[in-house]
This record gives sequence, structure tokens and C-alpha cells, in this order.
Amino acid sequence: MPTALPHPAIVHKRTTKFKRHHSDRYNRVGESWRRPKGIDNRVRRRFKGQLPMPNCGYGSDKRTKFMLSNGFRPFLIKNAGDLEVLLMHNRSYAAVFAHGLSAPTRAKLLKRAGELDVKVMNANARVRKVEHE
Repeated sequence: MPTALPHPAIVHKRTTKFKRHHSDRYNRVGESWRRPKGIDNRVRRRFKGQLPMPNCGYGSDKRTKFMLSNGFRPFLIKNAGDLEVLLMHNRSYAAVFAHGLSAPTRAKLLKRAGELDVKVMNANARVRKVEHE
């Protein structure tokens, strides 16, 4: 199994989600972020003590963006041809099998990933144990 290339420490500037203004006050207002647009809105005007608004300052380091804790970046595999792309990038990207892949296709792709020395993040998904008679 390949190991990831050396990389700088992964720093998550903010792990909590941004909450929508007044989502704690009214049940009809969901928590998923929506930008406030009212002319008198305190959050939009960035008053002290109000909810923070998302902006580019909360962004991750470009070198470690989308990186998993093991040092790989995920690469979604939707069909058999996608796995061949990772031949040259097997230390930077790890394969993630798509949800719609059937069990026989997964077994074939898993075998091919072993030949290409590509790490598969969800290798055990939808794998059944073979019963011996």
C-alpha cells in the first residue's frame, strides 16, 4: 500500500459550521447558511457580538485543501477507466468508489487497484464474505 507524500501540517481554521441569522429564534428558519440581505441587518453590517459571516479569510491552506487526515486527497471512481488515471498519482490521491458501483464491479476495481498500487478509502464497502460449503 502506498504512503502519502510529505506535506505541511493540516490546519483547520474553523471546524464549526456557519449558522444562519435567526435560525435559533424561529423554527421555520433552517440552520444552513444564507447571506443576510436586509438593509438594517446587524450580521451583514458586521456589528460586534453578532454571528460571523463566511469570507475568504476562513479558507484552508492551498497546499492542504481537501486533504484527508492520512495525507491523501480523495478521487471519486465512477467507472473502470477512472482508476487508470491514478497510476501516476498514487501517492497524492486515494480512490473512493462511488455509491452506484455494483459489488462485482467493485471487486474487479479493487483487484486492479492492488495491481496499480492505489489506496482505496472505502475498500470494504459492499463486500460480502464468501461462504464455504
